[in-house]
Parts: sequence; structure tokens; C-alpha cells
Amino acid sequence: MSPLIDQANDYLALRRALGHNLDQAHRLLPDFVAYLDAIGAETVTIETALVWAQRPDADPATTVWARRMTVARGFACHMAGVNPNTEIPPVGLVSFRQRWRPPFIYSAGDVAALMSAARRTIPTLMRAATVETLIGLLSASGMRVGEAIRLERDDFDTAEGLIVVRQSKFGKSRLVPLQSSTVDAMCSYAEKRDQLVVRQKSSTFFISTAGSRLLYADFQKTFRKLVDVAGVGASAPHHPRIHDMRHSFAVHTLVRWYRSGEDVGALLPRLTTYLGHRDPCSTYWYLSSAPELLALAADRMEGLER
Repeated sequence: MSPLIDQANDYLALRRALGHNLDQAHRLLPDFVAYLDAIGAETVTIETALVWAQRPDADPATTVWARRMTVARGFACHMAGVNPNTEIPPVGLVSFRQRWRPPFIYSAGDVAALMSAARRTIPTLMRAATVETLIGLLSASGMRVGEAIRLERDDFDTAEGLIVVRQSKFGKSRLVPLQSSTVDAMCSYAEKRDQLVVRQKSSTFFISTAGSRLLYADFQKTFRKLVDVAGVGASAPHHPRIHDMRHSFAVHTLVRWYRSGEDVGALLPRLTTYLGHRDPCSTYWYLSSAPELLALAADRMEGLER
């Protein structure tokens, strides 16, 4: 293990102890440190951070370059207290103009196709079960990907049929009730997990074939392959993303309420709490995510005006 890896682990441990959300750093910092080790760098400089952040594997029009630089800059601030040769990239060195990207709304058929593709194309039985069950949970619960990956076994209550999400985005914790079919699928996965992986290194509910915690980047790469294999969103203007599962859950919930004649305005705070949003304004954003939702909302307003 290199000195930089040790420093990265210390940095993450310190930030975690201070209560910071580390989803982004956990995904990107190991890659940055691996790059520094590969080029023989002993610490962070503005040049190394810039070259790594602006690698051509990401579209400059997205937020990827800016998010990479944020992670590199945070680690540089830590390294400045360890190595005097460290250079801290200035704020704003890599900027972006945020563009609204319409989410892809998965249908029930799309989700079924992705889960089927996981069973058919992933050769390792344990990995196939993990990916299939995780996709099903994301679709059925609207959880954030990071929340599902971090889920501890003790936070899945089979008797009550719910999940406890602890200290997620904005430092919030919440209860996520599950349908009985989802509970059954997760129990089936847990049984298979314990049969296939005898030595388990992580207490998280979802684990890798080695018994360790899942890596977000690894799951994301597998998910993209499954989307292509299953042909999901092949004609869509934007490639389906994992996070769009969460958007889809919210949109389908709102559509179902509108169609059944429910008072959506009164129920929206419940969805806000369920999804772990900061306030209902964040949940209202989903109204603009799907033309069907806008049409249903417009019809409801016309009915009230008559």
C-alpha cells in the first residue's frame, strides 16, 4: 500500500468522523490516488489535479470534470499539512455550465429486462444475484444508489417490511416501507448470499463475490452494460442512468396518485419524506420530468377551475 493511499484513507476517516457526506469522495478519490501513484507523484499539484480531472473519458459539458476537481482539491488541502510541496488548485479552476438533462423514465418492462439481463449475462451466480436484486430494490423503493450500497443488514427489518436509511444526504435518516414482494426478494438474496459467500468481510446487505462492500463505480459500469444488452432506452435522446431509477419511482408514484384521483398536493409531503428530500420543492421538480405528469396536472387544474 502506497503512502498516498494511507493518506487518502486517513483523509476519508477524518471527514467521515466530522459528519461529511463522502459518496463522491469514495467513488473518485481512489482513482485519483491511483493516477498519482502511476505517474510517480508524491503529492498533489495543480497540474496533476487538472490533468486527472480533465481526462477525455468524460464529456466536458457534464459536471464530471468539476466534481473530480472538487475531490482533488479537498485531498490537496489535506496533503498540504503533510507535504510542503503540495499545491492546492484554486476554486473555479474547472467550472461548468449546468444543463438540465431530462431523466429517462423506466417502465416496469424496462426494469424486468434489466433484471433478466443480469441473470442471463453475468456468469458469476453471486454477482448476478447481487446486481439483479439491487436493481429491483432501486426500482421498487426509490432509494439513492449510495443508500442501497451502504445498507447494513441490521437496517433491513424483515418483520416490519422496511429499511432504515441512516444519515444519508443532508444528514437525514428515514424509514422506507417495502412491498411484500420486495421483502421476499431481498430475503431470498440474503439466503443465497450466505450460502455462496462463506467468508464475508463486510456487514453491508449487498456484497461482492469476495465478500466485501460493493463499489459504486463497479456497479455503475455493470449497469451500463446491462442497459445496452437489454436494449433499454435504445431510441431515447439520453442514455438511461442508474439515478433515473429514483426519478422513475417518483414519477410513477405521482402518476398513480393523479389517475386514482388522490389529493396530490396533500400527499406530496409524504413522498418528500419517503425519498429523503430536504423539502417538497425538490419533489415538485418531478412534475417537469415526464410529459404525462404535466398533462395530468393540467387536467386536474382545469377540473378545479370549472
